[in-house]
Amino acid sequence: MNKKLIDNLKKQHYGIVGNHSAVQICRWTKSSLRDEGECYKQKFYGIKSHRCCQMSCSAVFCQNKCIHCWRAIELTSGDDMKKEETNSPKEIIEVCIKQQRKLLSGFNGNEKVNKKKLKEAQEPMQFAISLTGEPTLYPKIGELISLLRKRGKTSFLVTNGLNPGILSKLNKERELPTQLYLSLNSPNEKLYNKWHNSKTKNAWKKFNETLSLFPKLKEKTRTVIRMTLVKGINSNMKDEFVKDYAELINKSKSDFIEVKGYMSVGYARNRKGMGYDAMPTYEEVQDYAEKIEKQLGKPYKILDEHEFSRVILIGRDKKRMKIKKGEI
Repeated sequence: MNKKLIDNLKKQHYGIVGNHSAVQICRWTKSSLRDEGECYKQKFYGIKSHRCCQMSCSAVFCQNKCIHCWRAIELTSGDDMKKEETNSPKEIIEVCIKQQRKLLSGFNGNEKVNKKKLKEAQEPMQFAISLTGEPTLYPKIGELISLLRKRGKTSFLVTNGLNPGILSKLNKERELPTQLYLSLNSPNEKLYNKWHNSKTKNAWKKFNETLSLFPKLKEKTRTVIRMTLVKGINSNMKDEFVKDYAELINKSKSDFIEVKGYMSVGYARNRKGMGYDAMPTYEEVQDYAEKIEKQLGKPYKILDEHEFSRVILIGRDKKRMKIKKGEI
């Protein structure tokens, strides 16, 4: 990362980790420390918001420049992470924890903070590998996940699905995360290209390869499809798209589907058609999720919701929602 990128990230209160990684305190971690609410992931899956480390091992590397991304995609450095220049998984984990503690140090003097939670937060137990960039571009991502597992920590990895070969390798070598997310924001190739502006050749084809790979991962990891809904000129939540979405989801046989409303924050709000008018209400997200559920049919059903985050959870089995110790 060059100086301009580092300065930009620091202005956004990121902690810089080595040559290509970063950490940032999530708003829900802050809220939980003040006993003012928890992330929907705690409500759905049981992870603790105050013990979550929101990080990236490829902070400025991604194949896409998605119009809805709140990160500074204009400063993305491409998709080439040279192995000899990358930091070790051990170094990334340890410096992430160190930076997390440093970023949390300001909470010590806050009278509203739950002191017991703050003490626990010094040792995060959940790593959300989703802060910015595409994590599967990090050449040692499998080693990173395995080391987190050895330390008894859960890992949620969010991918754009353009590296099916890497996911297949992680599956083969038993290095998959606790929970694997795939971002699904487009029902067809035309809208996909408009939304993602990918530099990867045959990106839609590779994305579909990942969808087809998901069923083969089921016994190794919990799989989640994440949908971000947008209104207006860039709308991806028209009724005519419901059937196509359902076909894509059924191809993946995913355990869960998170149907979430777009939030106009960060750099996204400055892009054409991505202002506050592009944000669907909770009721609109709820309505679209119900249409998706109906089109999917059994065994899928709506399992839970988090109104503040405008997210609805669809899944196969409510009993599987909470992560069990053996699934780490």
